[in-house]
Amino acid sequence: MTATIIDGKATAATLKEELRERVQALTQHGVTPGLATVLIGDDPGSHVYVRNKHRAAADLGIDSFRYDLPADTTREQALELIAGLNADPKVDRYLIQYPVPPQLDYSELVTAMGPEKDADGLHPTNLGYLALGAPAHPRPGTPLAIVELLTRYQIPIEGRHVVIVGRGVTVGRGLAMLLSLKEPHANATVTQCHTGTNFLPEYTHRADILVSGAGRPGLITADMVRPGAAVIDVGISRSETGIAGDVAPDVVDVAGWLAPVPGGVGPMTIAMLLRSTVEGAEARAAV
Repeated sequence: MTATIIDGKATAATLKEELRERVQALTQHGVTPGLATVLIGDDPGSHVYVRNKHRAAADLGIDSFRYDLPADTTREQALELIAGLNADPKVDRYLIQYPVPPQLDYSELVTAMGPEKDADGLHPTNLGYLALGAPAHPRPGTPLAIVELLTRYQIPIEGRHVVIVGRGVTVGRGLAMLLSLKEPHANATVTQCHTGTNFLPEYTHRADILVSGAGRPGLITADMVRPGAAVIDVGISRSETGIAGDVAPDVVDVAGWLAPVPGGVGPMTIAMLLRSTVEGAEARAAV
């Protein structure tokens, strides 16, 4: 068996074309979606991520506003910018790029955001709404990207056993809540593991859908995967040889589907960011 590769780039391109039509409809109502980013410091990876987000936004006709602050930015300066973005009617969604310099508290900055403008769905209010299963509030982008890929590849979720390796807020915790909701494209049985889980292969081998976002290169090997399972890699590690995911290369010979790193979930996460921005503009325009 050789896994079907889940192509995040191609799927994101299809989704962007769908969004392009929605952006055009908004402009006919005199509304242009607006996305802003806040980047504090000089992290090289963050600069690449932010640049890619702005390029994708421009391609769809979404206004984008980039705020790059120096590494010595004070708490007061960061909070002042956030307050301004909360009040800016041209900005439908914005994000604070992680990581931030050590003198700043990322959680405090996110909490200061207007929840309705939270592009990443990480504001405590939005995470609370997710836990409640309340619709019409921003949700975490990477979990949404995973669900979108599974849905578009017609991989069943409802009633299936999903094992998640990773407990971070951006992926693991949000995905566990999202997939366990009793709503379309969810309603799964979810087991959440992490790198400290004893006898990890005993859990992963039971999964119909296995998602790994632990950030440990090669953590998931072929003998840990049930034949025919869908395997979604969202772990990213950087080394001198490039980017590596959590899933070892030999998994392709066992899995039924495989979303690799790179080229799997990553492009779809940016597409979800753009979709969230369009949704915010649609709410502003009441269309």
